[in-house]
Amino acid sequence: MTYAGAMSRTRNVAVVGATGAVGRETLRVLEQRGFPVGELRLFASARSAGSAVPFSGGQVPVRELACVVREFEGIDLALVSAGGAISKRVCPVIAAAGAVAIDKSSAFRMEPDVPLVVPEVNPEAARRRPRGIIANPNCATIQIVVAVAPLHRAARIRRMVVSTYQSASGAGEAGRAELEADSRAFLDGRPPVREKFARPLGFNCVPLIDKVLESGRTFEEQKTVDETHKILEDDSIQVAPLTVRVPVMVGHAAALFLEFERPMDPDKAWAILCQAPGVVVVDEPSVGKVPTPRDAAGTDAVTVGRIHRDPTVEHGLVMWVAADNLRKGAATNGVQIAELVAREE
Repeated sequence: MTYAGAMSRTRNVAVVGATGAVGRETLRVLEQRGFPVGELRLFASARSAGSAVPFSGGQVPVRELACVVREFEGIDLALVSAGGAISKRVCPVIAAAGAVAIDKSSAFRMEPDVPLVVPEVNPEAARRRPRGIIANPNCATIQIVVAVAPLHRAARIRRMVVSTYQSASGAGEAGRAELEADSRAFLDGRPPVREKFARPLGFNCVPLIDKVLESGRTFEEQKTVDETHKILEDDSIQVAPLTVRVPVMVGHAAALFLEFERPMDPDKAWAILCQAPGVVVVDEPSVGKVPTPRDAAGTDAVTVGRIHRDPTVEHGLVMWVAADNLRKGAATNGVQIAELVAREE
């Protein structure tokens, strides 16, 4: 469903980081969903300033970001995808100008007075924003909570073991370029190409995303724990994560092993998920119909399949999810949050 016609007036929108992978996807999603954009201001680094980006049949100039209030005066909503360091500087400036900042970095996610929002799961949280900032969760966490939230409400999850399989685009355009270059180098018998990832990614899997913490988990894995707790408002869920970078251009996937407090059989889970917002069930493994990142790329749904019982625990369930990390994992979720804010009038 698009958003056109669901509100009484247009909104002036800013996109910070407009020339990056998520920024460009954000512009496509705004256009595709029919978000009623009035004025559109695009910001990026000095390197991109002066260029133009297509939007709604025209070309919108890109400005260099100075992080001053006057840049955002008259703006209603600003979607920020420029990295944590810039977000920490620019989001308070956006809020001081009277706009709502929707930030896609990790800079504010765990701040107690900044809501962490997935519209299919906790839309009401978007209204609780005393600092004028709303945080977009980690891309892998988003698809996980969209899939598990309706099951958690029905039978309460006691424990979740999750392994994520995250694409090269999770590291931005440079990540995609490195995967392509390293894959070609591998096939040609040349030395590996590695700058963005812990190990060469071409034809490989790397179980190390971000820095390792004292606990032995990586920062990426800790995000899965902390953000799941905050979004579902339940710190008692035990979450055991492992994150893996895989040689996929776009689209993240996750294997979920869920232990519930109450009975949850596969048929019941199937019925619940078929009615869940933002979820598409693709689960006919006998004929090869299972969710894959490649199939999810370019879509906004969280696809769920391989739903079956886990006989090793009481009330156990296994399932697999896949989604486009650039769209539902970042751009689309941010635009959906903007839609929630715009509906508040």
